[in-house]
Amino acid sequence: MISGDVPTIQSADVQGLVSEGWTLLDVRTDEEWASGRIPGSQHVPMDQVVDRLPEIGDRVLCVCAVGGRSARVTQYLRGQGREALNVDGGVHGWAAGGGAIEA
Repeated sequence: MISGDVPTIQSADVQGLVSEGWTLLDVRTDEEWASGRIPGSQHVPMDQVVDRLPEIGDRVLCVCAVGGRSARVTQYLRGQGREALNVDGGVHGWAAGGGAIEA
């Protein structure tokens, strides 16, 4: 269960922040990642975030399939002192809004 408010960004605003140096972090499973992803995103599955924290930047946009897992990762990263935002609607919302998906 997610407690408290999770800062969120709309998919239409992602590219602007990426161009300012934010990292787009995809926390889906390896299988989900292989089936299609947002171009330029970094892949660290949710169950590896703690162990791979040094690989993750200080300003992060978190994305999963629809937003639940990435909301939890967003909260965790904020607790570790990172600036983190959850991408509303996840990869599905991104694609539905016309965002590119690469295989």
